[in-house]
Amino acid sequence: MLKRIHVEQLRLGMHVHKLCGSWMDHPFWRGAFMLDNPKDLQTILSTAIKEVWIDASKGLDVEDGADKEAIAEEVENTLAQADSASKIALRVDTHQEAARAIKICAKSRQAVTSMFQEARMGKALDAKDALPIVEEISISVMRNPGALIGLARLKDKDDYTYMHSVAVCALMVSLARQLGLDETQIRQAGLAGLLHDVGKMMIPLEVLNKPGKLTDSEFVMVKNHPADGHKMLLEGEGISDIALDVCLHHHEKADGSGYPERLTNEQISLFAKMGAVCDVYDAITSNRPYRNGWEPAEAIRKMAEWCNGHFDQVIFQAFVKSIGIYPVGSLVRLESDRLGVIIEQTEKSLLAPKVKVFFSIKSNGRIVPEILDLSKPACKDKITSHEDPEKWDIRDIHELWSGLPAAPW
Repeated sequence: MLKRIHVEQLRLGMHVHKLCGSWMDHPFWRGAFMLDNPKDLQTILSTAIKEVWIDASKGLDVEDGADKEAIAEEVENTLAQADSASKIALRVDTHQEAARAIKICAKSRQAVTSMFQEARMGKALDAKDALPIVEEISISVMRNPGALIGLARLKDKDDYTYMHSVAVCALMVSLARQLGLDETQIRQAGLAGLLHDVGKMMIPLEVLNKPGKLTDSEFVMVKNHPADGHKMLLEGEGISDIALDVCLHHHEKADGSGYPERLTNEQISLFAKMGAVCDVYDAITSNRPYRNGWEPAEAIRKMAEWCNGHFDQVIFQAFVKSIGIYPVGSLVRLESDRLGVIIEQTEKSLLAPKVKVFFSIKSNGRIVPEILDLSKPACKDKITSHEDPEKWDIRDIHELWSGLPAAPW
């Protein structure tokens, strides 16, 4: 039986089912756990958390007389409905959402790192531990899809596997919304993105982070990660068929040249096709131990060239609509011989986003930043090409579009 109690009623031996309030404000990455450590109890009491849900069937109940103040609840869905009702995702600009998204990325990285490291040590995964991460990411994407996706791309080489999972979760949520899927499917797509690479926990770290070329045996080990992850998820709790499918099949290709089962386009599910696109985009735009990532707009151009053999074309086109031909953070050249960074997409046209102009090519120097909405009729400027920041020695591209310091992690 689930009961909602005041934190002062907590005692060691209780099973905490849920901490009331936002996951972002909680001191623990996992929402449900056995309260068997005095330090954890003290941590809860030292926070602003006032109430928690306990599961009396898995641990101690409240002491005699105390449960008069507890609210019993049989249906767990009431918890989710109550939380969801308090979260209204209003559209905000990129700078506003970036400030919150950086906190979401930081806590999500901590949670995914802990979850995956526990999986490496043989602990079964539980979907309930991952769903709060997916929920926070999904709400951020609703408020502004470009902010969190842009921030998650700026991962450290050593944290690639964990932040890649966060990034693919956000990309899957954004793509699912573009495809018009319902809220349950959107959350399941996000969960699938978060867990798609858990099989990499079976790869030794020296292989996973190897900067040089892999040996044949190491390459086979890496190619086994979808099947290894699928097996790990099968042993977990509450893992959906969608997450299982994406984990096993996100490296399949439309032309049948993928792995592990060499499925053709007709045999690959919608969600696995989504996973393939999102996985590749984040992989090629991220810095890795063995190479630096491509700029977002260059990555989209390259992926369009691969589309016939690698991706489902309908899914890829929807993906481009979800993040833009020139994704947030892309450096572009305008007809006016100025450089600008994409700060937001607009509804009118994929070719007419909002741009922060900050550099004059004619004078080869910085100018006072100006924000242009290229979709407005009064704006006569337009994008002529994407550019490489290194070519122009622009080292603060991240700060220019997000308004945040250059090294978020």
